[in-house]
Amino acid sequence: MNQTAIFWPVLAHVLLIYIVYCVLGRRRYVAVKSGEAKASQYKARSTEPASCATVAGNLSNQFELPVLFYVLCLALHVTNGVNYLTLALMWAFVVTRYFHAWVHLTSNDLRWRSRSFFVGAVIVLLGWIWLALHLLGVI
Repeated sequence: MNQTAIFWPVLAHVLLIYIVYCVLGRRRYVAVKSGEAKASQYKARSTEPASCATVAGNLSNQFELPVLFYVLCLALHVTNGVNYLTLALMWAFVVTRYFHAWVHLTSNDLRWRSRSFFVGAVIVLLGWIWLALHLLGVI
């Protein structure tokens, strides 16, 4: 299998980050334009409108658990550990991140958000376990 295929899920997640940045910029612009907020309120997240703070929170989420995903993808690439299983796991993780962001930026239903986060965390954990077994020569 082509080891560089592992970077397609990474690129898909990077795209999600830029999408969230665009949503944040748009919401902040609309909030200022409508008079809901003043530009100075964006100096501290605690003073910005809830609609913007939610997006800013989601953006922060994209740099927490996904750090383990990025490192895992790089480790899989370097160790020639990319196969159909690991690639499928990484794509599944990215799908959970898109779903998590969609829920967070729309209904913000904590039940669905927490479930998608949990599934994504388990997927990355399975990837790390697979990497450990690969490095041990077990698989």
